[in-house]
Amino acid sequence: MLIGVPKEIKTLEYRVGLVPSSVKEFVRLGHEVLIETGAGAAINFTDDVYIKAGAKIAKSAAEVFQKAEMIVKVKEPQPSEIKMLREDQVLFTYLHLAADPEQATGLMKSGCIAIAYETVTGPDGRSLPLLEPMSEIAGRLAVQVGAYSLQKHQGGTGRLIGGVPGVKPAEVLIIGGGVSGFHAAQMAVGLGASVTILEKSNPRMRFLDEHFQGRADIVYSSADVIERYIQTSDLVIGAVLIPGASAPTLITKPMLSTMMPGAVLVDIAIDQGGCFETSKPTTHDHPTYVVDGVVHYCVANMPGAVPLTSALALNHSVLPYALRLADKGWRKALNGDVNFRNGLNICKGEVTHKNVADSLKLSFNPDPDALAA
Repeated sequence: MLIGVPKEIKTLEYRVGLVPSSVKEFVRLGHEVLIETGAGAAINFTDDVYIKAGAKIAKSAAEVFQKAEMIVKVKEPQPSEIKMLREDQVLFTYLHLAADPEQATGLMKSGCIAIAYETVTGPDGRSLPLLEPMSEIAGRLAVQVGAYSLQKHQGGTGRLIGGVPGVKPAEVLIIGGGVSGFHAAQMAVGLGASVTILEKSNPRMRFLDEHFQGRADIVYSSADVIERYIQTSDLVIGAVLIPGASAPTLITKPMLSTMMPGAVLVDIAIDQGGCFETSKPTTHDHPTYVVDGVVHYCVANMPGAVPLTSALALNHSVLPYALRLADKGWRKALNGDVNFRNGLNICKGEVTHKNVADSLKLSFNPDPDALAA
């Protein structure tokens, strides 16, 4: 199979779909890889490095899309890229369609087979192995950027996240104790913050309690609890995810008036529409804005701030799945694995993931003829 890797064109996105070590694996197994020139240059993966790994270099994204049987990316295809997709071409990347009806419409019109990293499930049917590495990074970054945003010249309360002897540390509230919330808590605890994690799953609360052993408070999440805790929090991190679906609204605009002036909201779920009513996507060059005195950080590709770490971590998880698609073809690869099949979001004009269809209010086809063939 010929695998194509275009350069990412989303604002300030420097990750790359395949790193050189992954290219080597594809080539070793008899596949061809076509990389757009400069695709990995920002993280020191030059064209020469890719050539040594066995890849061929394309002069343009158009050449990659025209020739490749499967496109491997990091971020969702931008409008100009969607126009280059064609029928029967496999697209393997993050999509986050629940918050992006225009992208969904474009992918449906293209006739491509769009497989989303974020909805592939693990052997347990619940975990998200291709989302987890970016969730881990986003969780850790949430505390890093939150601590910076708390500085007064950034509009924050002016409180040092870890405090100093005689002065209390920042109050950090993490809503959601999943992968990103857990890693955010690890970072916040390590920096000396006063940390509270809100979670609804009893087994997950027990896990968090056993792990942190009193270094973080674990509290059952409810609307009332959120309303009360945000009033005294310096930093609130929204880390709630429903696979394939829009994120739930946890903090409404009227609730902002109860928060401290200069408090910071970091919305990790912004790719899925955000879990704060006042959230709107931002970029790394303009990451924050203020609503009713509360600083909002809502960068839609948070891990893109550390593209070298992110690209390597993502490839470690994606590579086995991408190789399976290349070796078996998408039909056999997905039909033979129900958890991999959960990654199929759009197939030849049909929405094939129920949460995506429900969020976009589109018809849902769980078993399109093209997949069953």
